[in-house]
Amino acid sequence: MGQEFLTDVQTLRERARAEMRQGPITEAYGADRERVIAVLNEVLATELVCVLRYKRHYYTAKGMNAGPVAAEFLQHATEEMAHVDLVAKRITELQGEPDFSPEGLATRSHSEYVTGTSLVEMVQEDLVAERIAIASYQEIIRWIGDGDPTTQDVIRTILAVEEEHADDLLSLLQDMESS
Repeated sequence: MGQEFLTDVQTLRERARAEMRQGPITEAYGADRERVIAVLNEVLATELVCVLRYKRHYYTAKGMNAGPVAAEFLQHATEEMAHVDLVAKRITELQGEPDFSPEGLATRSHSEYVTGTSLVEMVQEDLVAERIAIASYQEIIRWIGDGDPTTQDVIRTILAVEEEHADDLLSLLQDMESS
């Protein structure tokens, strides 16, 4: 037999009406909401730093292989910006404030803003940044556990793209080193 509901339907309805101003946050929410918002603001900063680094690399890429590599940088910047939007939306759903302030952005970010002077260095720095994001997002997913499945899904979605970025960058790096 399946598990019984822990709360009867009438009680769920009453709570929903009484606590409607809490939006999606219900009594069943099992995480530390304020800490989740703080961690999501770190993710937001990480994604913003990645957007800025990829955009810089897109505009400053030079050399014989620069065209396709720059195109990859631009694609990654666009996808990182979509992550910014996902995270900011989730923060507001949790009734928090997304921190877009440029002040302290680099210290809130898990990854660093390292420019690189050559095309190879740019790819290497982007790969390092992706690996940092992957490791930290994996930890965040484990830390959230079952307490906030929606935030966990958001981070999982972003993580899948970060892993793809790392794979793309590794392929670019290997191609550049074999040329």
